[in-house]
Amino acid sequence: MPGEHHPETSQTLDRGLRALEELAEVPAGLTVTELAERLHVNRTIVYRLLATLELHNLARRDASGRARLSIGVLALARRVQPLLREAAAIPLRRLAEEVGATAHLTVVDGTEALAVAVVEPTWTDYHVAYRVGSRHSLDRGAAGRVILNYRENKSTGYLLTDGELQPGAYGLAAPVIDVPGVEASVGVVSFGQLDPHRAGPRVVRAAAEVAGALR
Repeated sequence: MPGEHHPETSQTLDRGLRALEELAEVPAGLTVTELAERLHVNRTIVYRLLATLELHNLARRDASGRARLSIGVLALARRVQPLLREAAAIPLRRLAEEVGATAHLTVVDGTEALAVAVVEPTWTDYHVAYRVGSRHSLDRGAAGRVILNYRENKSTGYLLTDGELQPGAYGLAAPVIDVPGVEASVGVVSFGQLDPHRAGPRVVRAAAEVAGALR
């Protein structure tokens, strides 16, 4: 239940974290009154929460008084990326070698898909060069589109695309599911056509392995 407090936890910290979650849901920001209603607390408590979050650069209030996430959240997110790469290392290596294509872990960063881990196969004559830090719109390419499919329809299957990011390149990706706070996908990209019946189950398995390592 909202606002339920357990003796072993900090009520103030819980409220602060829930305030960040609510602000993350509304990029346009929330008024103090709106945030108070969402947290089921009075305005005085919200003012104190926001003052503390502002002190740590995790939230800010604009000229109209609406509260939004601040840039400090991005700094925390960047520090999470090494943990994501560690969790993905073994599943991606296995996937790249089995499929013979470049494997990657991609996460949501605003309105873009961001590659945070990439593993290239060792035995192929040629493969797609895909760099950590590569970005593209979420609605283009298998890695981003499969995340949108899961967000909108809870679809847990794989998705195949043809030439959406690069002419002649094929992509296949599956969502990383049931990891709180993480929107991500695991996929492969290849210059040759991918057999979905062969590659699809392997990508889904790798996504499940990454999810398991992150829980």
